[in-house]
Amino acid sequence: MGRKWNNIKEKKASKDANTSRIYARFGREIYVVAKQGEPDPESNRALRVVLERAKTYNVPKAIIDRALEKAKGNSDETYDELRYEGFGPNGSMIIVDALTNNVNRTASEVRAAFSKNGGSLGVSGSVSYMFDSTAVIGLVGKSADEVLEILMEADVDARDILEEDEAVIVYAEPDQFHSVQEALKNAGVTEFTVAELTMLPQNYVTIPEESQAQFEKLIDVLEDLEDVQQVYHNVDSEE
Repeated sequence: MGRKWNNIKEKKASKDANTSRIYARFGREIYVVAKQGEPDPESNRALRVVLERAKTYNVPKAIIDRALEKAKGNSDETYDELRYEGFGPNGSMIIVDALTNNVNRTASEVRAAFSKNGGSLGVSGSVSYMFDSTAVIGLVGKSADEVLEILMEADVDARDILEEDEAVIVYAEPDQFHSVQEALKNAGVTEFTVAELTMLPQNYVTIPEESQAQFEKLIDVLEDLEDVQQVYHNVDSEE
């Protein structure tokens, strides 16, 4: 199951930081989650999860505060949560999650990204059944056995606990995200290298070398779209 999550996160953060896209995306997500519930992480678990994720990407406090204040105010800006499923070169599978205030614009841009880069959009459910929604939480300073013992003592379930590079990565059900973090915090963990809610493919595929550039271009174009929050795929791209 392990996909070297620390390296993946660092690569994404480095890429996104160049244009501040990651900050804008977290700002949008924080606003939406806070608007849907209470703008207080103590009473809004979904907001608490987003803020924990934002910490691992070093999202500036000013951006977080601005999004929360916007949610507390009288802003009537609304966003739709959309999921697109499609296929890339050589039958690779791709999921695109978006938050948008213009559904037609987003649909047109996502469709064009697929069609111009060797892919095609599928219908709802055509790809997602091959992925599992998963909480991924990483830390350093403890062994996998120590983490397992901590979670067992706290009666918290995990799908898997693996040592990847110098970190320990916990894979759990999405609704266990907060419970895993709280158990580890209570055991003295003060910082998490990874804190993600993601879609993990049940099986990874390798695409031929001649198709790799086209696949990477498709992913880059999708990730560059303003309304896109996350892009998931099942291509083994470990380096």
